[in-house]
Amino acid sequence: MYIGVDDTDSPDHMCTTFLAIELIKAFPEWDLIGMPRLVRLNPAVPWKTRGNAALAINIGRGRGDGRLIGEAGDRLVRAYPRSSEEPDRDETLERAVRVVEKWAQRDQSDPGLVVLPRQPDASLYRRAVTTIVDKEDALRAVREAGGSYFQMNEGRGVIGAASAVAWRPHDRTYEILTYRQRERWGTEREISEKEIRRLDRDYPSTFNNYDAEAGRPAIIPHTTCPVLYGIRGDSAPDLVMAMLSIISEKAESWQLFITNQGTDEHIITEWETLAPNSSYDVTGTVVKEPFTVRGGHVLVGLRADNGTELEAAAYEPSKSFRDVVRALRRGDRVRVLGEVREDRGTLNIEKMKVLSLAPSRIKTSNPVCECGRHMKSIGAGQGYRCRECGTRAAEAVTEPEERYLQLGWYEPPVCARRHISKPLKRMT
Repeated sequence: MYIGVDDTDSPDHMCTTFLAIELIKAFPEWDLIGMPRLVRLNPAVPWKTRGNAALAINIGRGRGDGRLIGEAGDRLVRAYPRSSEEPDRDETLERAVRVVEKWAQRDQSDPGLVVLPRQPDASLYRRAVTTIVDKEDALRAVREAGGSYFQMNEGRGVIGAASAVAWRPHDRTYEILTYRQRERWGTEREISEKEIRRLDRDYPSTFNNYDAEAGRPAIIPHTTCPVLYGIRGDSAPDLVMAMLSIISEKAESWQLFITNQGTDEHIITEWETLAPNSSYDVTGTVVKEPFTVRGGHVLVGLRADNGTELEAAAYEPSKSFRDVVRALRRGDRVRVLGEVREDRGTLNIEKMKVLSLAPSRIKTSNPVCECGRHMKSIGAGQGYRCRECGTRAAEAVTEPEERYLQLGWYEPPVCARRHISKPLKRMT
């Protein structure tokens, strides 16, 4: 029996993944079938709380070898490959509702819960990770799968809850999350950064651990939520070893999740037009050189290979990544992945590949008149004129620019990356 939950947190408190621990505790007589799922959906959804993550677990009577994947308080949590018996759907819904009602931050969220004997069609997940899904479409998928649902407020969380259950992993990663003792919630976390800085070196299958540019860990939340820290990677066993290497305050629980984080599954690769609140893979040519706007954001004009013209942006939080965008010149060929912003209409660059560099020239001086004096600019795009004799010239004196930009992929610093964006570490 699948249980899906979404939108139970607030911008500064709670975490939807924490409900996995509470749901496991609520069904002590049942086993986990497979790992809990932490599924990131469309990061461009306007009403997301933080990382737009939904949660799903599958419970039953475990068969086969159980694998230790967590501790929920004093209970060891094992995942089994198969099930020989499933709980009653209505009873499961009733118990799960009590968990959601206890922990959901209902004043700032629209919690949703689904309970299903089988997965909805995989197309629901594909739509939810790339576009905006209507709530009625999600409820229809729940009914078609023989499921029930519960909602609070607007109940928009049923969309993510059902979509998390509908996910069929292709590319996948894992995350190990540790949870704080209840009496420590809201206090400063006690974690040694020394071990965090070594994670990439000691456990190379992990990623997005430490932001060297910002000089701070990326695995520690900045809110008062129950999470102590979370480590992401491609190897579940490595994550357990990485967790054991961290010196920190004592955790009350820990849990391994299978996730779609770091997969780029939100990127639409085949498109005709760019719509707001979705993310795209765009290959094209620079037609307007980079310029900086108020706030420190850097924009560049592109013409996609299908003729679509757009502005791509590296926003201020991407820090040094903006210097890469600033180094582009008219005629350069690039491939950019990112979200089309509804408020600005720009493509928010999540990462970029420089495909080729065009010849570029830089101004060295104004043109020199035959009378020996340097000409003065008449105005933007109007050329130059000698103030003494009136002689005109169309262009300044230039020389070839030495290009330091290299071909290949570039990405923002760790703390400016989205959970679902594939880090370059996973692309090599």
